[in-house]
Amino acid sequence: MTEKMLETIEIETGPRPAASVIWMHGLGADGNDFVPIVRELDLTGTPPIRFVFPHAPMRPVTINNGFVMRAWYDVSLDDLEGRSRRADENGVRNSQEAIARLIEREIGRGIASRHIVLAGFSQGGAIALQTGLRYPRELAGIMAFSTYVPLAETLPREAASANLRAPIFMAHGTHDPLVPYAMGSGSRELLGKLGYEVEWHDYPMQHAVCLEEVRDISAWLRRVLREQPAGLDGATGC
Repeated sequence: MTEKMLETIEIETGPRPAASVIWMHGLGADGNDFVPIVRELDLTGTPPIRFVFPHAPMRPVTINNGFVMRAWYDVSLDDLEGRSRRADENGVRNSQEAIARLIEREIGRGIASRHIVLAGFSQGGAIALQTGLRYPRELAGIMAFSTYVPLAETLPREAASANLRAPIFMAHGTHDPLVPYAMGSGSRELLGKLGYEVEWHDYPMQHAVCLEEVRDISAWLRRVLREQPAGLDGATGC
């Protein structure tokens, strides 16, 4: 794995968090992008949660004329128009390793892996799927918004058995001009064929997050991170 830990912003909903959500931003944004959503979520019935918002590395991005910005991997017009079947593999895998390090850090801080959610928007959602579906310990689930499965052709042989039953929440705007709806729905179909259970939502919006989606995210998080009765949950990270 990469040696350097990503810089992050953290918000805790209460003392002594018992769950974590690692939430990745989209292309050109940074960890601040989704910080405001925490106060909009209805997390009634969940234990205290630590939200971790990492900053992606700075890198040149082909689709933006090579300008250097925060990105989880490089992207070209061919990728978005479906002419390329393979995203920037090195970038995707390097980001996968970086997020896996953040998961391990949460485990080291006392959060069991099965109480850790990976979440992300656009590129960040792609990395949430890339990492979560391949991570060797059981996770609480994966949330992926306005995105798709990267390196899809390698998933069948790289999928981790620990997360074959991981709850997956996917959402997409039906009018998305940046990551076409077909990319998201196609990824949902792929995951279904591989045996994953995907909770799918679509909304009449573009490349964004809407209020109805926030309500659906809240309901999903309450379900996968609901308070555990005392004595029924161990402290191990596996």
